[in-house]
Amino acid sequence: MHIHILGICGTFMGGIALLARQAGFTVTGCDANVYPPMSTQLTEQGVALIEGYSPDQLAMAPDLFVIGNAISRGNPLLEAILDRGLPYTSGPQWLADNILQGKWVLAVAGTHGKTTTSSLLAWILEDAGLNPGFLIGGVASNFGISARLTDTPFFVVEADEYDTAFCDKRSKFVHYRPRTVILNNLEFDHADIFADLAAIETQFQHLVRTIPQHGRIIVNGGDDNLKRVLGKGCWSELEYFGGDGAWQVREDDGRDQVAFSLNGKEIAQCILPLTGQHNRLNALAAMAAARHVGITPATSADALSRFAGVKRRLEARGTVRGVTVYDDFAHHPTAIATTVAGLRKRIGKRRILAVLEPRSNTMKLGVMKSQLPTSLADADKVYCFAKNLGWDATEALEPIKGKAQTFEDLAELVAAVAAEARSGDQILVMSNGGFGGVHEKLLAAIGEGD
Repeated sequence: MHIHILGICGTFMGGIALLARQAGFTVTGCDANVYPPMSTQLTEQGVALIEGYSPDQLAMAPDLFVIGNAISRGNPLLEAILDRGLPYTSGPQWLADNILQGKWVLAVAGTHGKTTTSSLLAWILEDAGLNPGFLIGGVASNFGISARLTDTPFFVVEADEYDTAFCDKRSKFVHYRPRTVILNNLEFDHADIFADLAAIETQFQHLVRTIPQHGRIIVNGGDDNLKRVLGKGCWSELEYFGGDGAWQVREDDGRDQVAFSLNGKEIAQCILPLTGQHNRLNALAAMAAARHVGITPATSADALSRFAGVKRRLEARGTVRGVTVYDDFAHHPTAIATTVAGLRKRIGKRRILAVLEPRSNTMKLGVMKSQLPTSLADADKVYCFAKNLGWDATEALEPIKGKAQTFEDLAELVAAVAAEARSGDQILVMSNGGFGGVHEKLLAAIGEGD
């Protein structure tokens, strides 16, 4: 069977393409911006990519079109599909129908930490010999790929609350019907599709309604928004981590040694190769979820100690003249703050030069611009790429104007950062997009200095 994927270079749809190939489908796809790393990963897997959305692609005569949620009415290829009455479906629906049927699905949902927690959970299952399939919105270094299909019962999926497709405005995760689900946290985000926090809470309640009676929900005990969601109805087993929950984690010796406990009793320890309290909670949630499929906390802790991280999550991209450049996916103020805090803990008093692209739809709308100064307060210098924003970034960063600059020209931003950087500095680049290859440009510019 031949499927043709519209919007194939998104992290989710690219993962769908990989799974479909492994399941024996013929897979082709198109996107308006075919770029690495997803384009490279897909090409290596034998997926033919087409630039753009020309209706000429109908001549390929696929059996089914799979429509990504970035595709809107007015897209010429989508309009041609609709006009001719050709068969189509959404990515999440295709996943549910073709991959998840009969699987023990372990889903990770929440505003922040989904990719890291999904990667941690998949690695724990892998290390325990359960050989899980997975679809994750990033590349876990322990696997080197973002998605795979196996013949075991277990499948880990990053469960996104963003909408499904042009024709289905429910959150993606309502399609997955997990038996085990982690609810990491819940904040307002995706202002382009959700009117307010209550609208997102409604979608989370829809997810909760799909969990079977003997399924298990692992919930952040310190998140009142999630408690409010569950207060509207819950019919499954519940376990809480962090906050006032039964599952707890603490630093054991002020370094990276952490101790895990359940119901007040210590159950495991390990050296966790991830910094920050948010990552300790991610690891704790993954441990609790793994226990639901029979993996002991001690076994999970052993796996956690050998977790190799996730690309684009505080990923060091290179060091030149004593200056290290990091790449991070952070784009929500809370994620920005926790990323800066995590790097600060790692490097101590060395300077952090934060380079930010407010690229997400929520950030472009300016809904959270007032939170940016606080989220960047622990950085020593701030460089904001403000091109094509619908709000004044200079005005928004006024509370930290002594250390913040804004730019509408990427080359000027790179030059300014390179001129400021000195040995020992840590340049933290934060964006949910490619950011014009700024990481390599910064390394090159710094390397050219005297």
